[in-house]
Amino acid sequence: MGDVGDLLVRLYDLPQGPVRDGLAAAGIEIRRALPPERLIVLDWVTRHFGSLWAAEVEMGFGQLPVTVWLAVRGNALLGFACHDATAKGFFGPTGVDAAARGQGVGEALLFATLNGMRAAGYAYAVIGDPGPVEFYCKRLDASVIPKSKPGLYRGMLRPQLEDRQVD
Repeated sequence: MGDVGDLLVRLYDLPQGPVRDGLAAAGIEIRRALPPERLIVLDWVTRHFGSLWAAEVEMGFGQLPVTVWLAVRGNALLGFACHDATAKGFFGPTGVDAAARGQGVGEALLFATLNGMRAAGYAYAVIGDPGPVEFYCKRLDASVIPKSKPGLYRGMLRPQLEDRQVD
């Protein structure tokens, strides 16, 4: 599908999410973040995914209830997902540590967050500037929103790499 616009997900008609039993058997818990975890999570997100995503996650921590979900094993953070970070009704960002990918962690975070949105009264979710479009369309029966590229993120400031000249 390539580089398409935003996606729309019907929250009132979500398919069954992954069974968390397999993750629980592996010692992985999917849960809503707690406000005192804010700095730990923001540091982790900044290191793994950059300052732009950390800024969005910080917005999720500024809401009550917090709109950030975590995947943790013991005291180790494996991944996160959030909603209402850049705009009301938007899912994301979401990210999983490279070593934890392929175990269903990302999918479990996705469904925990979308179910949290549904419980908060949303009928639809927008996945803005999605990465794995094919996954979202297949797993969630998501639809591409016409004319939504570049969408909300149009003209957004992005970090600049310093031009370094060696004398």
